Amino acid sequence: MRNVDLTPLYRSFIGFDHLASLMDRAAHNGKQASYPPYNIEALEQDKYQITMAVAGFTNDELHIESENNTLKVKGQKADKEDKTERKFIHQGIAERNFEQSFQLGDHVRVIGAELENGLLVISLEREIPEALKPRKIEIGRGKLLENES
Repeated sequence: MRNVDLTPLYRSFIGFDHLASLMDRAAHNGKQASYPPYNIEALEQDKYQITMAVAGFTNDELHIESENNTLKVKGQKADKEDKTERKFIHQGIAERNFEQSFQLGDHVRVIGAELENGLLVISLEREIPEALKPRKIEIGRGKLLENES
């Protein structure tokens, strides 16, 4: 693995100290399991969608949690006491438990989730607070405010 030196960025970018920790976390998550398969789509400028193939899971067996810019999706198969022993000739549908994590950007929140036809669709939206949106600064004429001692 290559080490990346971000020192030159710190000379011109202010307040991006967490960038190094995000890159480090992404490098460690590179070994994350690929089950269940998923897609991440940008629907519009500030709207996103994660679609996960969770065939065989019910609403009660899926848990979605968002905390500290991390979205966690867990699938826990319910233990069935009357489970009969099944003899598969081929088993291509995995019904194993999983946990998948996604790092969310600042101000990205989960709007909702739906399960239909074995696909879990999670809708996300970036909501930039009014104070952080660009604003035009008017250039005035006349005297600047003077400090009164």
